[in-house]
Amino acid sequence: MPHIVFNKDKEIKLPFEKNGVSFTFMAKSYNFTKEARREEYKIGVNYDNKEFLLTLKNKDENKMLKFDKVTRVTPITLVKDALNAYVEAIEANIVFSNTNNFNQKVEPKKEYLKDINYFVNEFKTDKEIQIEIGFGSGRHLLYQAKNNPNVQFIGLEIHTPSIEQLLKQLKIQNITNVLVVNYDARLFMEFINSNKVGKIFVHFPVPWDKKPHRRIYSNEFIDEALRVLKISGTLELRTDSRKYFDYCMQLLTNLNSGRITVDINKDLEVSSKYEDRWKKQGKNIYDVVLQCQKEDKKINLKHDFSFGKIDLENFKKNMTNKPMVDENFFIHIEDLFLLEEENSALIQVTLGSFNRPLSKFIFVKNNIAHYLQGNPLPTSANIKAHERLKEILK
Repeated sequence: MPHIVFNKDKEIKLPFEKNGVSFTFMAKSYNFTKEARREEYKIGVNYDNKEFLLTLKNKDENKMLKFDKVTRVTPITLVKDALNAYVEAIEANIVFSNTNNFNQKVEPKKEYLKDINYFVNEFKTDKEIQIEIGFGSGRHLLYQAKNNPNVQFIGLEIHTPSIEQLLKQLKIQNITNVLVVNYDARLFMEFINSNKVGKIFVHFPVPWDKKPHRRIYSNEFIDEALRVLKISGTLELRTDSRKYFDYCMQLLTNLNSGRITVDINKDLEVSSKYEDRWKKQGKNIYDVVLQCQKEDKKINLKHDFSFGKIDLENFKKNMTNKPMVDENFFIHIEDLFLLEEENSALIQVTLGSFNRPLSKFIFVKNNIAHYLQGNPLPTSANIKAHERLKEILK
């Protein structure tokens, strides 16, 4: 990752601008833990309409300036420019730098690969939506999309090679009705409007026999699936694991409404290479289809993530780095960095869902706080964590 090691620098007062890069503040680490830590600084940067941080710390007898992982931005050349501009401004004697050795190759346009924020802020369609969770090789998703051109498909996958393979096939086969997102399926459904989905496919999920808490199917997941499904829409499980089948049946048979259909060794129009292999081995394939039979209430994805006025001094006195754990969310105050300006600081925090924790900085100026680089995604876990944070910062 880009960084510069240097010595013999001169002091410079912030804010200042160099080579088009604005350096807005410097915040010093506040050691509130029992273990003594080395001094560390966070430097605020505004460049090319993007806001991010650099980290300055001691390295042996020298100093090291590097990018901050929490506020990472793309392209990486923005970070390189900021690092170079800062050390030039302080007239540093550079010992080591890897900021001029980047491969400038432009990534091919991936028009069907979408960031999760797209589904929160921009996604709209009049078409029926169908979702496949963990599409793997993409064989089933490609078949469905090609044979149902009037349906908008969304494919969820966290395995990068599988995503790359599907994107190539979408281009080769000229399939234009698939959107792909790398995101946890257990949280994704919260960003889909109620009663809009025709089908949700969960084919051969990892059974997680030793870590059942990591399974896709849970009471919460099924509730969200029923919310987004339209009347007669279906949640379709296909698995070769008898344990997973029994586990899901126990969840589904305790629902207040819905119709359940079970099949064994049902032949579909398309199957994966692994499914073909399992059938040759005489292994059973279980299908469980849950059909939605009632309309659900609509949800509001908008949430006020403001803090209002806080009491930074009181927070400093009472803060702890011990995680605060609730049944549905958690908060961990990672670090605190103080600005020279009174009642001003950076609070580093990890919060939200156990499955998809979010790391953020909260910027405080004159006891007025806001999230750096924009608000968290409006998941139920993030909303609950934010409301608890507001109480802590009062």
